[in-house]
Amino acid sequence: MGKPIRSSRRPMLMPLAILVLALLIVSVRPSAAFPEKDPLSQLAWLAGDWSGDDGGVWNEERWTEPAGGMMLAVHRDLAGGRATAFEFLRIQATPDGIVYFASPGGSPATPFTMVETGDRSIVFENKTLEFPSRILYWIARDGTLDARIEGSPGGKPKSKEWTWKRKR
Repeated sequence: MGKPIRSSRRPMLMPLAILVLALLIVSVRPSAAFPEKDPLSQLAWLAGDWSGDDGGVWNEERWTEPAGGMMLAVHRDLAGGRATAFEFLRIQATPDGIVYFASPGGSPATPFTMVETGDRSIVFENKTLEFPSRILYWIARDGTLDARIEGSPGGKPKSKEWTWKRKR
């Protein structure tokens, strides 16, 4: 008789082992293979550089794209060639929902919880404050970004509104 027949299984085991290992890596790290949708992606319309004139005071507000469950912004007011006010802003997905944090003049952040959202609008509220107790943002039909703060200091309704164009 001739030579014994050797099994050809061993050479096929290596490619099969590599395939199994690759599948395990993908299944262990699904976020690397399939990134999750950002919880703030519905607010992408807010991202960008916005500015406008508010009765002689130039306003600028710059929002980052949603990423990591957070958007960041800075706001600056200019009059007579000088900065007259500034504010740090943050919208963050938290265990309690989507929250807007305002830090005017660099003060500690005040939270406002999202209470309403539309296709290109959002409303935040903090009922413990007299003014502002509501903050609203929306894109108008002409493409401008409108912002409004509302409240009732001393029980009297009060509001302030801004309209900004997207900077190019």
